[in-house]
Amino acid sequence: MVSVVLNTDVKQEDAGNAVVVAVTSRALFESGLEDDDAGVWKLSLAFPLLQAVQKVNDCLLEKNPAESLLLDVLLITTDSQHQKLSSLLISSTKHHGLGVGKFCFASEETFVDSLLENNVQLFLSTNKDEVQTASQKGVPSAMLEARKKDSSVSCQREDLRVWLDEDLISLRDSASEPGSRHSPQRFLAKLGEIRQRFSVSDSPLWISLVILHGSRENCGKRLKTLRSLGVSVDDVYCLAGAPSEPLLSVLQPHFRFNCCFMD
Repeated sequence: MVSVVLNTDVKQEDAGNAVVVAVTSRALFESGLEDDDAGVWKLSLAFPLLQAVQKVNDCLLEKNPAESLLLDVLLITTDSQHQKLSSLLISSTKHHGLGVGKFCFASEETFVDSLLENNVQLFLSTNKDEVQTASQKGVPSAMLEARKKDSSVSCQREDLRVWLDEDLISLRDSASEPGSRHSPQRFLAKLGEIRQRFSVSDSPLWISLVILHGSRENCGKRLKTLRSLGVSVDDVYCLAGAPSEPLLSVLQPHFRFNCCFMD
């Protein structure tokens, strides 16, 4: 059985234009209480992502209070403990001021159906099996990336940093058709549309294209594919087979978007 609870503290976005991003509750909260008196859970890996998403939305609304192209966050859980303590999950989210619009409670067997029914255009998790299952069934998905903690900026909301992998750009055998509302192409187009709302100097969204293999010609081909979808990237890295880990530690993306999820 699947249930969805609306967060009445958060304005519900226009379902026709909002970009729905689903994040697992296990990625947002650790086991155990942060504060016994307050009765809220400890934050985990997805917290910086949700802060960055909120910053993008705030900047969009600052430019245009009537903006409907916003990032709409859905928190989904298949965790039995989190479901039994659903009220604590919701109150913990509200306590930390996270802009989660909906809470979805599903089983491991039905969670992908829940993503599809809620028009999720990007699913983020720390569980490789969940990401792979959702991706294979047509929901664009990615693993959340661990980020280095810097106490000097811990109170600031960072820009949303996205790493686009070349494997996604060359993907042609996705379970979703290119025109589908769940296709990776559609998500990229929406992401590009959000990026176009800002200039180079004031954007809260930073998109990097990383070409792992091939020549500069290959790099140009990938850029052309992205531009055909309306996506302008902020920087491009052609690694020509060099390891990506050093670049990953510098860029520190919130997630690497590779829909085919190759090992």
